[in-house]
Amino acid sequence: MLLQIGYELLWDVPSPAPAIVKLYLHPSQLPRLKQPECVTVEPEIPIEEFIDEFGNRAGRLILPTGRVRLWNHAIVEDNNRPEPVNPNARQHAVEDLPLRTVPYLLSSRYCEVDLLSEIAWQLFGQTPPGWARVQAVCDWVHENVRFGYEYARPTKTAYDVYTERTGVCRDFMHLAVTFCRCLHIPARCAAGYLGDIGVPPCPLPMDFSAWFEVYLDDRWYAFDARHNIPRVGRILMARGRDAVDIAFATSFGLLNLVKFTVWIDKVIEDIAIG
Repeated sequence: MLLQIGYELLWDVPSPAPAIVKLYLHPSQLPRLKQPECVTVEPEIPIEEFIDEFGNRAGRLILPTGRVRLWNHAIVEDNNRPEPVNPNARQHAVEDLPLRTVPYLLSSRYCEVDLLSEIAWQLFGQTPPGWARVQAVCDWVHENVRFGYEYARPTKTAYDVYTERTGVCRDFMHLAVTFCRCLHIPARCAAGYLGDIGVPPCPLPMDFSAWFEVYLDDRWYAFDARHNIPRVGRILMARGRDAVDIAFATSFGLLNLVKFTVWIDKVIEDIAIG
């Protein structure tokens, strides 16, 4: 199955503003490309591309005064199968974890392990360790947090989500990630494209999606506390400790978002791939 993906962002920039954007596919996704990405800025300005400390592709640029349009388009191959499910995946003892996974046990800007540890053990301490425990976390967050764009705010943390019981997909992600870390399961945040493939269409406007990955049985597995079912066509853009590391745009100056459009659709047969 082929998927066409892309986005269009339009900003009103009052004065020149340096920015870091993570609006590329993650390097792990490049073998899936059937039509290369084409990240374009209008007016044409240089982008200094680099790989960040988490392995994400990123770009540094200076947005000029006025209207700035940034868009991208690519075609990606997908195996048309849901993400792997392994109910027997075991949980590692902390002392046996690979060192590279240990940072994903710790508190971060939006994931307050210290504030939620006692709560996490009260809620999930009796569940079997491993896959079942992560699934119990997803079930609880899915059932107890109400989704709505009106509940979004940039300063909202996992503890806020727990107390308010509302949020957008990144808030579901932050709370589930924090609970997993409290339970000594390495968990990292992820973001990218997720279309309505094999599920009823969502009536809300298309957006980028946030989910998370946990380290069990010597590998990382994807989980999604908002949707709480394995999905087809998830395409990774960025990974990190929390939303700070996977933000699609971080500006060092004022940006007013005028337009934000994201798409992911099946490619119909008469579209030429070149």
